[in-house]
Amino acid sequence: QVQLVESGGGLVQAGGSLRLSCAASGRTFSSYAMGWFRQAPGKEREFVAAISWSGGSTYYADSVKGRFTISRDNAKNTVYLQMNSLKPEDTAVYYCAADSPPIVVVTTSPYDYDYWGQGTQVTVSS
Repeated sequence: QVQLVESGGGLVQAGGSLRLSCAASGRTFSSYAMGWFRQAPGKEREFVAAISWSGGSTYYADSVKGRFTISRDNAKNTVYLQMNSLKPEDTAVYYCAADSPPIVVVTTSPYDYDYWGQGTQVTVSS
């Protein structure tokens, strides 16, 4: 069992930056692939970024590539999402998610993730 708690959301102007954190409970955090997803009002939840258990492989949605960076610190049981050059269309609730081992391939589908945080609101003003 893994519990996830996101933090770091808020209101920022377009072009600004935010850093989201996701703190995980449990001693096996380092064996989970981790992902960030977001959901805007009236829209489906969409993939943002994912990272392998070791941090050696990362994956991004085309819409955030070059602006967002996912990373993890297994010693701190924490995964991060650094968001730069934010745009109004990045406004959404951001969710952290964990995919249980064994991990055959890091997935971008929300249906493959087993544990979810409660979400943190990110609002980008124009």
